[in-house]
Amino acid sequence: MAVADTTAGIILTELAAKEIHRIIEEQELDKDNVRLRVGVKGGGCSGFSYILDLTESQKDTDEAIEHHGITVICDPKSLLYLGGTTIDFKDEIMGRGFVFQNPNATSSCGCGSSFSA
Repeated sequence: MAVADTTAGIILTELAAKEIHRIIEEQELDKDNVRLRVGVKGGGCSGFSYILDLTESQKDTDEAIEHHGITVICDPKSLLYLGGTTIDFKDEIMGRGFVFQNPNATSSCGCGSSFSA
């Protein structure tokens, strides 16, 4: 398992980590083995869509970064687009959900779930 340099990796805020912990507990997942997979796929309003998934499977090529008790894993190709990205969680009157602050995105859609690079 490779460990990414956190300066170029993905940053999970404390608030986002608390929400992930809540989801793990709510879904009665194995907190010692579950990982947060972060990635990108083609599609969405702006060209790429973000992927967030709780999984127990991890590939040898995945980069792994630990934040606030959550292991975040990302495949090398996605990390090219996500390096330096901060994942936060917002719970506001206009909606709640995970928010991506991606320094590699040249533009993003209004919903915040897709971007172009």
